[in-house]
Parts: sequence; C-alpha cells; structure tokens
Amino acid sequence: MARKPADQSVSPEEIVRAAADVLREHGYDATTMKDIASRVNLTAASLYHHFKSKDFLLLAVLELGLEQAIAKVEPIAADPNMSHTDKLRAMIHTHVLEVTTNTAIGAAMVFEIKSLLNANFGPRGSSANDKASKEEFFQRRDNFFQRRASFERQFRKVIEEGMAAGAFRQVDAAIVAKAMLGAHNWVGVWFKPNGRLSGEQVAEIMSDTFLVSLTAVKEELA
Repeated sequence: MARKPADQSVSPEEIVRAAADVLREHGYDATTMKDIASRVNLTAASLYHHFKSKDFLLLAVLELGLEQAIAKVEPIAADPNMSHTDKLRAMIHTHVLEVTTNTAIGAAMVFEIKSLLNANFGPRGSSANDKASKEEFFQRRDNFFQRRASFERQFRKVIEEGMAAGAFRQVDAAIVAKAMLGAHNWVGVWFKPNGRLSGEQVAEIMSDTFLVSLTAVKEELA
C-alpha cells in the first residue's frame, strides 16, 4: 500500500497513539521513526512534518497521557462538596480507569520516563538539530515534569487534608501519593482489555484497597 504524504489524513494525536503502541512493543531505543510512520501508513519523511524527532514524539506521548489524566482528575480534587474519602476514591478510580483505556500510554509513563530524561534532541532520528528546537524541547520537557509534580501534589494534598480532618490515619502523604500513582501507571503494563476483569472493576478494586489502607480506625466505645 502506498504511503500517505504529510497531509491532514493522519492527525497528530493518531500518530502519538500509534507511537505509544510501538514504544510498548519495542521500547524507546529499539523504536525508529520508520516503525511509527509505518503504523499510520506514512513515510518517515512525512512523519517529520509533524514531529521533529523521536525525542519530540516520545515527549508528545507522555504529555498526552498526563494532560488527559489532569483534565479528568483535577475537577474532582477541586470539588469543595466532596468528603476527603469520596474525593480520593473518585480520583483513584478515575485515574486507573483512564489508564485502562490508554494502556500503551500508561506503560510509557512507567518505562519511558528515563528515556525522556536522557533525551537531548541529538542525532537519534533528528531532522533539525538546531538551537531553537533544542530550547523548545527542553522547555516542554521541564514543563512536563512540573505538571507531573503538580498532579502528584493534588493527591498528596487530599491525603494531608484527610489526615488533618481525622478521616485518614497518619501516614507519609508524599510517599503514599507516589505509591498510588506508580500503581496506577503500572496498570498500563499488565491490564488486558479482554482479560478477566474490566477496567471499571480494576479501578474499583484499587480505589477500595487504597482507601481501606488509609481509613482511620476509630476506637470502639467501651
């Protein structure tokens, strides 16, 4: 089949999702722009019309996953009418369910963060290794990590507020928040869409498990 030119027949998001699939199958180092282009029926040259390098494409995969999670979880974290328990339960459930519907991106959040840290917009698949492009890449990468830290802080804040209100037992909120988000992202590694449990069921189990572990045990009255 003939490859498509760099036109509007393939959207940037379609390319990013295809890239996530290829990254999950082969890993960053073994993946080439040609592999990704082939997945969306483009030539490698056409792919560079949308993304300047493999580093930029990896960054786009991670940005997409993070921003989708933020868009769904942030309104819950900001809801003043929910109890601390209901809020955290909904945040966990929503994030896990998001990962089960985007498993390749979730897996990239586990396996490719180091690749992003090591990326330097160098000769690996780069078509325009110029100063302005490097600055753009590093600025976007810094912003990604800032946004990821902000996302994590939302979970930590709800845990801390729950502890202060007596709803949650005293824990190291920073460590617990990291453990939660790590577990959520790992769902993208092992979850099977046609497996024994649905995404909804997995999200329910994980939210129940974390809430049970955090819920303060109230002493029974004598």
